[in-house]
Amino acid sequence: MTRTVSVSLGGRNFIIEEGAYYCLKAYFDKFKNDLLEREGSAASAGEVMEEVEMRVADLLREYLSNREVVDEALVKEVIRQVGTPDGQPFTYTSDKDTAGPGSQCAPNPKPAHKLFRDTDNATLGGVCSGLAAYFDVDVVVMRVLFVAAAILGLAGLWIYLICWIVVPKAVTATDKCAMRGIEPTAENILKYTRK
Repeated sequence: MTRTVSVSLGGRNFIIEEGAYYCLKAYFDKFKNDLLEREGSAASAGEVMEEVEMRVADLLREYLSNREVVDEALVKEVIRQVGTPDGQPFTYTSDKDTAGPGSQCAPNPKPAHKLFRDTDNATLGGVCSGLAAYFDVDVVVMRVLFVAAAILGLAGLWIYLICWIVVPKAVTATDKCAMRGIEPTAENILKYTRK
């Protein structure tokens, strides 16, 4: 029989085995200490920690499709995917290895590529910079296309205004990674939280 703990991560509740809880707690403690050493500011470290906690919660929710309890093997897989600020692997050893033959993790999913408005690099509403990040082209090319479409009487201005209203802006570091189609690892979350 294994003891479980109820925890809240990123605003979501999870039931986690006790060994998995200590593994996750050690990971978050090491992550925060590494951030404080690198950044020196507790405020920026707290912001990054919120993003990392939300990413861990998202991954746990994805993997818990047919299970109710998070085990240590799943926590280690999620930690491997998220990574650490220095890029070094995180190792945690417990008294017993809880990974049994029936506990397998799903394969690494391809990072989600979503359309957002990029307000960090915006001139007006962030539509062109968001489309440029989504399609992986230079933002100047997108801006020239929209201006040319507006001048030529094509529906460029209307399309821009509709996109400005409909397309959400990238607020979190995870959104900014999804906009670019890159994996929201610790390094990428750290890079896009600074802006």
